[in-house]
Formats: sequence, C-alpha cells, structure tokens
Amino acid sequence: MGTPRILQREVGVGGLMAQPGPVVAAGTGPVRAYLDHAATTPMHPLAVEAMLPYLAGVFGNPSGGHLESRRARRAVDDARQHVATSFGADLGDVVFTSGGTESDNLAVVGGWEARVGRALPGHRPPALVCAAMEHHAVLATCRALARRTGAELREIGTGEDGLIDLDALADACTPDVGLVSVMAVNNEIGTVQPLDAVSAVVRAGAPDALLHTDAVQAVPWLETAPLTARADLVSISAHKFGGPKGVGALVVAPGVGVRPLFHGGGQERERRSGTHNVPGIVALSAALAVAESSRPATVARVSALRDRLGDGILGSVPGTVETGGREHRVAGSLHLRFTGVEAEALVILLDRAGLSVSAGAACSSGAVEVSHVLTSMGLPADEAAGGIRMSLGATTSDDEVDLALAVVPGAVGQLRD
Repeated sequence: MGTPRILQREVGVGGLMAQPGPVVAAGTGPVRAYLDHAATTPMHPLAVEAMLPYLAGVFGNPSGGHLESRRARRAVDDARQHVATSFGADLGDVVFTSGGTESDNLAVVGGWEARVGRALPGHRPPALVCAAMEHHAVLATCRALARRTGAELREIGTGEDGLIDLDALADACTPDVGLVSVMAVNNEIGTVQPLDAVSAVVRAGAPDALLHTDAVQAVPWLETAPLTARADLVSISAHKFGGPKGVGALVVAPGVGVRPLFHGGGQERERRSGTHNVPGIVALSAALAVAESSRPATVARVSALRDRLGDGILGSVPGTVETGGREHRVAGSLHLRFTGVEAEALVILLDRAGLSVSAGAACSSGAVEVSHVLTSMGLPADEAAGGIRMSLGATTSDDEVDLALAVVPGAVGQLRD
C-alpha cells in the first residue's frame, strides 16, 4: 500500500481559501468520501496556522503577570472579543470551555442552580423543560439534575417535521420553571427549531426561566448573533466548524448568573476555573472567522450538493424515506430511512465501500442504539432503526457526492437480499 494522499481543489470563498474535499486515495485502495461533518469537521488550515505559535513559542499561562503570560492573555482576550462580537454579546459574556458538552452542562446545571434561590420555602425546586430530541449533553444532564434534586423534568416531543410542539411547550412553561433548553439545530436530522416562537412561549409562560440553546450544530449554517438575542445561554463547540476538538464556549446574557461546575483559580470570572487552552481558543476564533466569511457561499454550494445527493438516492433506492422537510433543515443535513435495513449494518457496509456516514449521533463506544431523536418524532422503533445521517460540510466535494450515489444503492440492496 502506498502513502495516503489528500486530493484537494482550492476555490476562493469569501476572500479565504476553502478546500472542497478531502477525497482520500489510499494507495491502490478505494477513494473515500467523508459525509459525517455533524460528528466533526476537518480543521481549517487557517485555524491550524493560528494555533501553531501557541503550541510552542507563546507558551505562557494567561493568569500570570509577566511578559509570557501577558502575551498569552492578549491572545485569549482577542479571541474572546471576536466571539463576543460574532454573537452580539459583551466581552465578559463569553466563557471558554472544553467543548459543547461542558458548555451544555454549565448552562443547564449552573443556570438552573442560579435560579434555585427563587423557589419559595417549602416548595419543590424550579422545574426543568427541554426538547425530547436534545443532544444527550443536554438531555442526560437534565435527567441527572432532576434525579439528584427532585426537580420536575418536562420533556417536549416534536412533530413528524422534527419541530418542537409549541402547544406542548406552552403547557409545560409555567411560572415554576427555572430553565428551558431547546437546541437551535438538531445534531441528527438537522432541523432548525423556531427559536423566535420558542422564546415568546417561554417568556409568556415562565417569565423567571432561563432559556438555553445548544447551538453546536448552528454555526456553519446560521447567523450567530440572532441566537444570542433569543436565548440567555448559548453553547458552541469549535470542532463543528473547522476548529480543534476540546474547546468551546458558553455565551451568557448580561445579568444572568451561572454557578460553576468546579472550582479552582477563578478564571472566566469564576464561572469556569482552570488554565486556559490558549492554542484551542485562538484556533476557535480563527475557525469562526472562516465560517462567518464563507457562510453564504458555503450554504448555497452545500445545499445544492445535499439536494443532488438526496434526490439521487430517493430516486434510485425504493423504500427510502427522507426524515423531515428540507425547508426546516440546515444545508448540510440529509437523514434517510431505508425500509428493511438496519442502520448499523449499512454504516459498516458503506464504510467498506469508502463512504463515511453515521447512524444517529456519535457516541464513545461506536455502538448505535435506536435514535431517541426519531422516537421523539413519534416514529416506531423498527422504522427508526433504519435511519442514516449523511452530513455535508464546507469541504464536501462533487466527487464525494458521486461516490455516495454510486455505492448506497448497492449496499442497501445487498442488505435487503
């Protein structure tokens, strides 16, 4: 076998160089297509370039007072200012974290605990409300918090279109609610939730509640500032938009209290102690800049690729159903259900054919369970078991879509036979 190589075509997008692909040809082996950008994205070269000086030369701890520390702190402050500007927030509103999971936990637990003091003596603690299709970083956190504290958790289902049931949300949002969490974009089927309507419902029925939105999947596709305007707490993660893994942020609205999950040196205005991940924070900012400048062109190009992929598979594979309407989904998301096929087996077969996709969200073991997202939409377990997520991104190429169109029909047919 020869040395793997990356085949890339450079095109100008928004004044920056984006690189559709990668399509990887491993020696004489098959060409691969990566359609799992919702799990993680390739790091953008400018993000890599931005972080390199802080992996070696500029090594200081930002919490110190000497020259090396001041250089590192200046880099963190510049990145913080950029994130704040992008989300229409103030400089002090940005809390850097280790990623989306920590941001979600800090928002749900820290935000809810900051509301506990408002509960009347002798009454139950404030209730929690979340969408039943939330990422497990929110859903599991809400459930654990409810078990630990005795707070009531109200999980809200969705319709067949993947949008939250606003009537059920209105019923759940009573004055005793302390926190509501509704994600901006679903990680599995890509639906964009109507945050304007969600915010109106929450403010009317639960005026003392904090509204959190997991915006981890939103940054590549949606303008970010409106998200902050609607929510009190907004979570993001760098590796979903061309940055490194292990760094994210929570944007906190002015005047909103968040109790820390752990204690230490008091960094991030005592909301998140711990030495700053300076290289990661700098790279997050650089990746965010690329995503912002290239977003309009990326959305237009990827939408066309997604539609060609979806229409091609629906037209060539009988018994295929698309989950949710495209008008409610971000450009990079395509979720299909194949009658009579187990998703996990199809993922393995497609991987052998050179196509990387997923069945539901990524988890630590690589195993796949029946999707809670699909069951929250009212789909029976046997139908949900055949769901495949194909998620495109800024680097997706025509060649990758062509490969997917070539191998999916045969793989589905093989499993059905």
